[in-house]
Amino acid sequence: MTPWRTSADFRRMWLAGAVTTFGSFLTFVALPVQIKELTGSAVAVGAIGAVELVPLIVFGLYGGALADAMDRKLLINATEAAQGLLALGLLVNTVVPHPVVWPLYVVAALSSALTGLQRPALDAIVPRIVQRDQLAAAAALNALRWQVGAIAGPSVAGLVIAYAGLSWAYAADAATFALSVALGLGLSRSPAAHDAKPPSLRSIAEGARYAWSRKELLGTYAIDLAAMFFAYPAAIFPFLADDLHAPWSLGLMYAAGSVGSLAVSLTSGWTTRIHRHGRMVVYAAVGWGLAMAAAGWTGRIWLVLLCLAAAGGCDMISGVGRSTMWNQTIPDELRGRLAGIELLSYSVGPQLGQLRSGGVAALTTARTSVWTGGVACAAAVVALAAALPKLMSYDARQHPAAAETKSGAKSGAEGGTESGTETAPATAS
Repeated sequence: MTPWRTSADFRRMWLAGAVTTFGSFLTFVALPVQIKELTGSAVAVGAIGAVELVPLIVFGLYGGALADAMDRKLLINATEAAQGLLALGLLVNTVVPHPVVWPLYVVAALSSALTGLQRPALDAIVPRIVQRDQLAAAAALNALRWQVGAIAGPSVAGLVIAYAGLSWAYAADAATFALSVALGLGLSRSPAAHDAKPPSLRSIAEGARYAWSRKELLGTYAIDLAAMFFAYPAAIFPFLADDLHAPWSLGLMYAAGSVGSLAVSLTSGWTTRIHRHGRMVVYAAVGWGLAMAAAGWTGRIWLVLLCLAAAGGCDMISGVGRSTMWNQTIPDELRGRLAGIELLSYSVGPQLGQLRSGGVAALTTARTSVWTGGVACAAAVVALAAALPKLMSYDARQHPAAAETKSGAKSGAEGGTESGTETAPATAS
């Protein structure tokens, strides 16, 4: 809890993120429900992911360059306000006599683009307001906030939609964005460096070249992609529940991973004593794969839920390791662009993982898709770790980039650098 006690900006952004994450999960549930009601088509519902992916990739890369070139507080608040206007647009389309479908896809695409613009700034701003030795704790607290929203938001959304209607869900989401912006206006400025370059393809390429030169960073991106591609079977949970003759367990399957992540977050003090974050990421990713393999192999529903919770816990450990390594070693003037690259690793992976798990399940069974994906994940992570020895040898106490970043942070503090805002998960549904 140290970052919460020592940084007023961290507290403000944590509260803003908690509020808006909860609201966004209301829309996350309401949007596909409304498309289903208007079209009756599963394909139409699934198309939401398709319209969201490309804007997230394109604007994620551009948002990374933008975060390094302008005041990050201004960028965060502007995109947050725009997300609130999109929620109001959904509300208007819902209360008119004859709601139409196409605005729902337009809003989904625009919301995804705004997330791409905002998320790099949210990630890049953390080291400006949190002391170096508190970065792991800050990552755990931010994950805790998201996990609570991931559990409470969909649960409340179901009740709101069932008993009050879709319009109330959208109205509540818009209200949470308004509150988030109000909190964000009280944050300290977070200006760009005086020699910051304007966003361009050249500046994006500069970030990519830096990432390529840091093989331990490449390892974290590659491992996250492999873990999500091979072992992210959320799309086939309905079929897995049927295979296990336990349709009542579907909601628990979706919640189990967040429960496991929450348990790790609440007991994450030990992560601040870890210095070999590369090994932390590798071991946790292998654990994620093995837990998923066990979930697909066993035929007992309660063991499946336990394995899914264990997988969620491993994913949380991996996330803390990746976040700490990035924040401790990436120069401030490149953090936005590197956060944009990182955004691709955790947004593209799950999308491709859905396709893989669904395709294998169609050819075999849901259980086979889950356990084979878990085994493939563990094998791929081991192979990547062997191919990238710098990832396994990384030690924050000795790594040159970590020392340079620490020195730069100290110089900035002595020079009176203004603090900024604190990271939050993407607020868009």
